[in-house]
Amino acid sequence: MTTLVPSSTTQSLAASLAAAGVGSLTTPTYDRFADGETLAAVPEFDDDHAIIVASTVDNDAHIELLQLQDAVREAGASDVTTVIPYLGYGRQDTAFKAGQPISARAVARAISTGTDRVVLVDPHEPSVADFFDVPTRIVSAAGLLAEPLGDLDDPLFVAPDAGAIELAETTRDAYGSGETDYFEKERDYDTGEVELTPSDAAVAGRDIVVVDDIIATGGTMSGAIAVLNDRGAGRVFAVCVHPVLAGAARTKLAAAGVERLIGTDTIERPISDVSVAPAVADALDTK
Repeated sequence: MTTLVPSSTTQSLAASLAAAGVGSLTTPTYDRFADGETLAAVPEFDDDHAIIVASTVDNDAHIELLQLQDAVREAGASDVTTVIPYLGYGRQDTAFKAGQPISARAVARAISTGTDRVVLVDPHEPSVADFFDVPTRIVSAAGLLAEPLGDLDDPLFVAPDAGAIELAETTRDAYGSGETDYFEKERDYDTGEVELTPSDAAVAGRDIVVVDDIIATGGTMSGAIAVLNDRGAGRVFAVCVHPVLAGAARTKLAAAGVERLIGTDTIERPISDVSVAPAVADALDTK
């Protein structure tokens, strides 16, 4: 027997995993006290194997994950798998200035204390898997992003920087046709400003799919979309694995002229049209 334990931030994906036959669902409780402290509990849990499904989208979600790990152990689980569809602090994988922490390492070490293994979905830097003290597997969901695109006209799959070209290639391969390219991107870490330099690929009249792992503030993606539209692209789609969409990101993308925005359920958003459940379920079968 296996029981899926969803965090409050990742209920849709856990339900999809249950529907795929990964395990049965338990219903945790999530409370907040007057002093701001939270309490996640599993009053109905009664199993040897727990799969906790929790995207750590904010600080509360990190604490909730640690509490769920401890709660299932307290309830008798002898084997715990932790699925983290979106790993918060995953982009803080190095100390960028003197005196700064490596936050990804700090959270990974904390999570490792309460689990036997970890499954991650497309972390921004794959090397963060090395920070965990338990066996850690990375699942790619980029191939799933092609399904909702429909019929495209002479498509070009573009990464907003060289680091995302593999995601663009995977999405293109899943779609079945098209070319790939990427923008040159330079970020000023003091000001946060990003400069995008277009490639020489022909875009006029073509359907363009801009592929990235994360859309956070929308600055990089909206900049890329605006450049493509200025160069006479046909329709421009934006797809990502993790739709963080912080602040005015959705508005920025709309103002830039995006045709459609597609994300997955690693983070539950209105544009989470793709479930990563099939990829995660395959990984859990071979854990």
